[in-house]
Amino acid sequence: MAKTNFQYEKRQKELEKKKKKEEKLKRKAEKGNEPSEPSADESVETDAPDEGPAAPDQPVA
Repeated sequence: MAKTNFQYEKRQKELEKKKKKEEKLKRKAEKGNEPSEPSADESVETDAPDEGPAAPDQPVA
């Protein structure tokens, strides 16, 4: 019976771990680029305070 090549198996596991780590870093980098989209939502929120000053024009009881 042939001997198992443990070094080959270990190398394959290391390559798989490295690949997964690179994919994870790539996803994090892509996620880091996404916050530019919520800033558009923030501009909508800044519209709401503009409506707020209209209320003080009315007499306060």
